[in-house]
Amino acid sequence: MAKAAKAMRNFSQPKRTLAEQLAAFVVRASYDDISREAREELKIRILDSLGCAIGALQGEPIRSIRAHLEDFGMGGRCTLIGGGKSSPERAAFYNGALVRYLDFNDSFLAKGETCHPSDNLGAVLAACEYAGRGGKDLLTAFAVAYQVQCRLSEVAPVRAKGFDHTTQGSYAVAAGVSKALGLDREKTANAIAISGTAFNALRVTRTGPLSHWKGLAYPNTAFGCTHATFLAMRGITGPIEVFEGNKGFMDAIAGKFSINWEEEDLELVRRTILKKYNAEIHSQSTLEGILELKQERGFAASDIQQIEIEIFDVAYHIIGGGEEGDKTIVRTKEEADHSLHYMVAVAILDGQVMPEQYAPGRILQEDVQSLLRRVVVRPNEEFSRRFPGEMPCRIAVHLTDGRVLTKEKKDYEGFFTNPMRWETVVNKFRKLSAPFADESLQAEIIDAIANLEAIQVSELTRLLEKVRVSTHKTR
Repeated sequence: MAKAAKAMRNFSQPKRTLAEQLAAFVVRASYDDISREAREELKIRILDSLGCAIGALQGEPIRSIRAHLEDFGMGGRCTLIGGGKSSPERAAFYNGALVRYLDFNDSFLAKGETCHPSDNLGAVLAACEYAGRGGKDLLTAFAVAYQVQCRLSEVAPVRAKGFDHTTQGSYAVAAGVSKALGLDREKTANAIAISGTAFNALRVTRTGPLSHWKGLAYPNTAFGCTHATFLAMRGITGPIEVFEGNKGFMDAIAGKFSINWEEEDLELVRRTILKKYNAEIHSQSTLEGILELKQERGFAASDIQQIEIEIFDVAYHIIGGGEEGDKTIVRTKEEADHSLHYMVAVAILDGQVMPEQYAPGRILQEDVQSLLRRVVVRPNEEFSRRFPGEMPCRIAVHLTDGRVLTKEKKDYEGFFTNPMRWETVVNKFRKLSAPFADESLQAEIIDAIANLEAIQVSELTRLLEKVRVSTHKTR
């Protein structure tokens, strides 16, 4: 009799969909679930991301987006970095574009996918400000977005299928914004369902000749999914079988995968990595290696006959001339920061890779154009097996006098095996924001993030609003 009753209960309670299971994880997540170490890493990434954002305020597409927002009308409850207010989804787009434009924010490496989970900051920040949340709420919603995007990148990569990493990002935005707004499980599940159905983006964004859209694809996802989440908040429903349903995410794109959201924590932020150089993430160990080699051996660009770089297959395909196209044709910032040839050449010539290395005049100068054509990049099977637990590379600089200088690396300062310290990120923040914010305002922003648990999100956004676009100097 007891068995029959149990069977009847199971029959009357259908198994929850993956979207509903994910929604339960989002609603259940708590600040108290985040370890002290993860909390500090989240703060580091907020500071790092806001440094990237402030440093991008005079970027060409950023100025166009600002004009776009002003033409359509300003006003709303959410702050735009650099001044003004707008609606949550427009703030998510604009501030997200700022975080992303320099291509200097963090990354997460999975075997078949790379993503930039700090791309979620614009959306989560806007939702928290809209809802009047505190710093603990911001950290929790941000941690949720990190966990969702990184785990889906691990178990359901889509790059090889021709889709962009913003595809998994749609679920992360919906999850993070839902948490920030305090939605219940049903509304959170609908936000996830709408967002996951509507924003399956093509990888062509990052192949061949690159455009502004490389830096705007995720902000666009943040815009759309923030909008979708607010619709769900007001009762709009979505296809709840978005993951496993007929013609859903698994069926149409990712293939079968499993993930138990009841067992997930909020710690994957500790596996994300920061950029030491303003360059595509997979280049970081190579750039550190070439700069160390130059400092140790003292060669000049004029001494170089050829540079050979062996690297793991993901880096080869994305920035080394593999399946995503020739990387020796470099004319724009978007092409330059996805060309290992250019980044290595400009590092040798200028001794650094920062935003100024992507100024149009610098990219087109003959010294760097000549040197990048002497860089040869090859995949290495052993290195590919060691990735993503390491970021291995081997560099051989062939000099005109016959000498060959070599260097091998397995990580760099900023990789999760060699984490970047708070003080290092503070220095990066100060350097990026210096043209746009005085030392006093920089110190206030740094202090607000360091003590985020003790403040309201509106206190942080008021500081970000003080960075005035009209006073900026063009690089």
